[in-house]
Amino acid sequence: MNSKIQKMELNDGHSIPVLGFGTYATEENLRKKSMESTKIAIDVGFRHIDCSHLYQNEEEIGQAIVSKIEDGTVKREDIFYTSKLWSTSHRPELVRPSLENSLRKLNLDYVDLYLIHFPVSLKPGDELLPQDEHGNLILDTVDLCDTWEAMEKCKDAGLAKSIGVSNFNRRQLEKILNKPGLKHRPVCNQVECHLYLNQSKLLAYCKMNDIVLVAYGALGTQRYKYCINEDTPVLLDDPILCTMAKKYKRTPALIALRYQLERGIVTLVKSFNEERIRENLQVFDFQLASDDMEILDNLDRNLRYFPANMFKAHPNFPFSDEY
Repeated sequence: MNSKIQKMELNDGHSIPVLGFGTYATEENLRKKSMESTKIAIDVGFRHIDCSHLYQNEEEIGQAIVSKIEDGTVKREDIFYTSKLWSTSHRPELVRPSLENSLRKLNLDYVDLYLIHFPVSLKPGDELLPQDEHGNLILDTVDLCDTWEAMEKCKDAGLAKSIGVSNFNRRQLEKILNKPGLKHRPVCNQVECHLYLNQSKLLAYCKMNDIVLVAYGALGTQRYKYCINEDTPVLLDDPILCTMAKKYKRTPALIALRYQLERGIVTLVKSFNEERIRENLQVFDFQLASDDMEILDNLDRNLRYFPANMFKAHPNFPFSDEY
């Protein structure tokens, strides 16, 4: 099946499908499900798959991709696969081994995009969230420019076609862009972005610097107890969004996704439900009028569903700045 998903050019000449399939799963049983849902996503037309070492399911996602290559559904070059460097591997000497470890699990020769997952560095080791005896995270101090140089070497070695960042604020992006001897610019910044946190200032800055903004949490609905205040409003229940969905005869989720695509944002969407995975591709079947885009712009309330407060003590915590 040919994918109808459009692509956007990156600043290094590669291109990225504008709709991606997210694979984050919290529990072990969902990690197993993520393999099946990724196969379904590829079958219905998704070509951009987003994963990470942190998600602990790269083996399953790799199996899904390889099985779809082996059965002739896709070729490797049809798939755009993103992985991410976790915070325990920011030290330059750990960057390439971390990527190579992901590639081994995936059974792939390269990733299409490799991101620094979060700007906060943690103590190296096998623990994803290393803690002291009081339950506090054990932080590490690494210059992100040194980490970036190691990322550049991964690109030069052909292990990653493109490199970028995630959860960086403007100041942190500037630090990389202004680095003496910069060889490769970040192609993207993947951040939480939805109708209640529309990231308009960060988006404008990224566009000005030819950096693509990639949105996670675009439906604002992954209400994981460990990181979300359950009192936060459910985005897809928003009355203005629901009214607009009726007007366009679409679901609120499709309106929320279309809003991002209209703004030139690459958007990730996640589901374990086959019907919803298929439905998400209907985002290319309609457009939003400019006055409706303005109405949706006004829903912004600077609300983070993923505040990542456990990292707040680190000087590189990204969400204390305005953007």
